[in-house]
Amino acid sequence: MMSELNFLFQSKFWAALNDWWWLFLAVEAVWLGKVMLYLWYFWRKGVYDNTCKVVLLEIKIPEEVLEPIKAMETVMTGFWQVCSPPNWYEKWWEGQSGFSFCLEIAAIDGVPHFYVRAEQRFRPMLESQIYSQYPQAEIFEVEDYTQNVPQDIPNQNWEMWGTTYKNLTHWSYPIKTYAEFETGKEEEEKRIDPIASLLEGMARLRPGEQLWVQLRCFPLLDEAVPWKKEAKAFRDKLARREVKVQKFNPMLQTAAEILVLGKMPEPPKQEAESVIPVEMKLTPVEKEILSAVERKIGKLWFLCNLRYIYLGKRELFFTPNVRSAMSYFTNFVTDNMNALVPDGNTITKINRHWYDWFWFVKRRLYLRKRRLFRSYVNRLWVAMPADGFTGMDHSGERFVLDAEEIASLYHFPGRVQAPAPTMPRVEAKKGEAPPDLPIG
Repeated sequence: MMSELNFLFQSKFWAALNDWWWLFLAVEAVWLGKVMLYLWYFWRKGVYDNTCKVVLLEIKIPEEVLEPIKAMETVMTGFWQVCSPPNWYEKWWEGQSGFSFCLEIAAIDGVPHFYVRAEQRFRPMLESQIYSQYPQAEIFEVEDYTQNVPQDIPNQNWEMWGTTYKNLTHWSYPIKTYAEFETGKEEEEKRIDPIASLLEGMARLRPGEQLWVQLRCFPLLDEAVPWKKEAKAFRDKLARREVKVQKFNPMLQTAAEILVLGKMPEPPKQEAESVIPVEMKLTPVEKEILSAVERKIGKLWFLCNLRYIYLGKRELFFTPNVRSAMSYFTNFVTDNMNALVPDGNTITKINRHWYDWFWFVKRRLYLRKRRLFRSYVNRLWVAMPADGFTGMDHSGERFVLDAEEIASLYHFPGRVQAPAPTMPRVEAKKGEAPPDLPIG
């Protein structure tokens, strides 16, 4: 009996394989086509990047910053206006990916610096947006600070530690922003600024130690990628709104069911409407979450990824210094919404499991450090080339932040809020010459 069943199964299997073998080739061809498309864009983008002039601008902030953090949100809104997705030819032949920029805070030997990195052709726009809100700031082009250390870190003389950050929950949830600890009505002396903890930690680094923080941003258009459509569907789910799906039931299908199956169409069901409105069913916390999600939907959005590195000479390398950046990002955590947390797949630490506790641990750790260091120096997306395929990264390593959230993470504090003594500032107030000054 078993032999007959086995023979029957094998005959049916080989018969099906003989009829449908081409289906496996079709699936393989689709997968191979995606790989070839990926490699093509990777090559064209590399050609474009090699011919594209990129500048690193350092912002020397004023001694007193009277503007609230909301001023930086206005700057980020101005950066977003350059958003112009490339057309088919510019993307797939020229290798363009649209406007993107990096916001960086780096402590070099205990001296914090603020940087903005972008293409040379966008420099006038970046400077005008910063000067519009911070007229006393100074902006000048500098050499890339990442090139001032050995490019083979970690090595015999230098050690490093770092990680990439990701979203803890769905990207529609916002992180904690400056609106929750700054109303804009306080006096300068009474403002609370979480960036002070980061700058104070950076100021305590010794010569031979460095701490780098990098936030790469890519402005998004909802016409190109329907982020807001997905976010609105998520909002409706939070609001417990039932989305009615109308079933497609053509007349011929209904007639066939009556004649062949004798099945009569069911009368439409009348659902009893609830007397209590939906908003009355939500708890106060649920209402707060729903309001925060709707507020984020109304902002301008950027696709971002975030990473930081602590490095130094081996005789000076002090592991607790890595907590300076980690404690800073903890200020933006909300238990009921979202948070930025280290990604366990990129953090420079190997977690040993029962199945790999002895498999090349040192080598795997070295490769992870090298990969993170190269990604920071080259300003790569977490999943290269994400700027060519702007689909969402469901692992959370690429996430969506609005202008308010970015301004909360990266802004210019005054000396009262962040009294880091080593941070360079514009000490002398500059002004324009009077219009009636004789020049003859």
